[in-house]
Amino acid sequence: MCGIVGYVGHRDAADFLLEGLHRLEYRGYDSAGVAVVEGKQVSVRKRVGRVNELAQLLEGSPVRGHIGIGHTRWATHGETNDANSHPHVGGNGEVILVHNGVIENYTSLRTQLQGLGYVFRTGTDTEVIAHLVALHLDEQIKLGEEADDPQTCLKAVELSLRKLKGTYGLAILFERHPEMIIAARNGSPMVVGIGKDEHFVASDASPLIGYTEEVVYLADHEMAILTPGSFELMHRDTGRMSPSVQSLEQVSTDIELGDFEHYMLKEIFEQPQTIENAMRGRFDEDEATAKFGGLNLTPQQLRRVDRIVLTACGTSWHAGLVGEYLLEEFARIPVEVEYASELRYRNPPLTDRTMVFAITQSGETADTLAAMRECKRKGLSTLAICNVVGSSIAREADGGIYLHAGPEIGVASTKAFTSQVTALVMLSLFLGRMRHLSYQAGKRIIRSLKAMPETIAKTLECHDQVQEVASRYWNLENFLYLGRLYNFPVALEGALKLKEISYIHAEGYPAAEMKHGPIALIEERTPSVFIVPRGGIYPKVISNMEEVRARKGPIIAIACEDDEKVAELADEVICVPEVEEHLQPLVTSIPLQLLAYHVALLRGCNVDRPRNLAKSVTVE
Repeated sequence: MCGIVGYVGHRDAADFLLEGLHRLEYRGYDSAGVAVVEGKQVSVRKRVGRVNELAQLLEGSPVRGHIGIGHTRWATHGETNDANSHPHVGGNGEVILVHNGVIENYTSLRTQLQGLGYVFRTGTDTEVIAHLVALHLDEQIKLGEEADDPQTCLKAVELSLRKLKGTYGLAILFERHPEMIIAARNGSPMVVGIGKDEHFVASDASPLIGYTEEVVYLADHEMAILTPGSFELMHRDTGRMSPSVQSLEQVSTDIELGDFEHYMLKEIFEQPQTIENAMRGRFDEDEATAKFGGLNLTPQQLRRVDRIVLTACGTSWHAGLVGEYLLEEFARIPVEVEYASELRYRNPPLTDRTMVFAITQSGETADTLAAMRECKRKGLSTLAICNVVGSSIAREADGGIYLHAGPEIGVASTKAFTSQVTALVMLSLFLGRMRHLSYQAGKRIIRSLKAMPETIAKTLECHDQVQEVASRYWNLENFLYLGRLYNFPVALEGALKLKEISYIHAEGYPAAEMKHGPIALIEERTPSVFIVPRGGIYPKVISNMEEVRARKGPIIAIACEDDEKVAELADEVICVPEVEEHLQPLVTSIPLQLLAYHVALLRGCNVDRPRNLAKSVTVE
């Protein structure tokens, strides 16, 4: 969840680090800090709060040098204060490092190190790593290793990492070697950027955009040794490796706000384009099916599949629920949707005819990655629906589908959700045409999917209306979200969006379940948001609306245009275009995203960086 950035080369390190931390602020924001080599010493500056607080500190107390590391923190161990902010110092200042992840055995290591005389000044697990590296550095020197040899530092890091249990992404500076950064990874993403007489390191690629076009994604137990003119890749167990250099295809405009006030709003309005990107080149009109180049399974293998498990967390889990309806309806394959955090610890009966799909925006979600690895260990076909090229899940899956949605900076996922649903529609079409789905049905699905970018653009015209609705309900403290069939997962997603960024308590339910308990919550200050577009079960949802109206509960309805029946029952009606039922989540989710956005703004919340949350959950 935290963010790491590092630089070694000819530029002013502090300027690059500060810009990189601003780009990474969506990953963590409790505090921020940098360490920069100034001559023969390493200067550390850190401050609680947003990166702007650190920037103000650096204005009054600048640091100048060409090598440094930086960090934005999302607290796991130790309260939020200046002392617990990164970077942390080990020994007598000979080791300075930043860390993402959680060290599970830090308590026992801390006790051992305190017994050896090491003084702890923070409540973090990270300080254990810094002191541990300092200890092994001192031991290597006592054994006769040259203090000025970079290999001595590398050996100290390697010995320390073998003692750690848990996850880490690390960038380490050494006082004796002011031209070197060592980066390491186990379970927490790290990427190295390759430049001319300069190198970069970060916890994701966003700080590197515009600075380099070549990157290397570290795998677990790999270490990178960076100097201005060299880059070496080492594996903890097997030694030196040849790096796999990949192209960084994003451009700086991908992470700029443009004319929008917030990233969340920008990403909501990008959805016509991102849905089109998810579909581009993936239809076979002659065969009335979808086509994917990355599933890496033969038609014979795919036809053997008799069960699909979709595993994910948060918004991606909601997309998986939509996928369950889609796959069972069109491909006639039994589907289960599992919380990744639960699947990784369960032992469900899975066979070699079960296919597992991990659904993730970042490709780094710790629980989803662990669940996928557990399924791979059992010999199952594991694929991914993922947005980030080069991410851990994308690299470790047997195959999969890239979303091509571009960077999603806002913590509350929007465009990734609709791109995931789009990919799941195409996957259902693809598997359905291999089994029972007719040619005519396939053509109809393709035709309706191709119309979606224009339909989404029309849906976004509800923006001003949603803003007005938000102005009348922003000060309430409880909301219910209700939908049926394909729109039940949308109800869950709408409630999650409101909770995430406005801090209002909200719950999503199948509309029919309301009378099995939640109806007790209905009163004049608890709005019910009904997702009620026309469809086969439309009359049933209308009946549920009648029940709420009879109890004087306010009703906000997401409905098709010119729906007079809904207009009679609802206090507020937000209109969306009429589409086929299996595509309704793509249009009905958008006004709910906008509603959460405007309610949060009116409540004075930071919509891009809501409290206690970070974009990519890389710790358990």
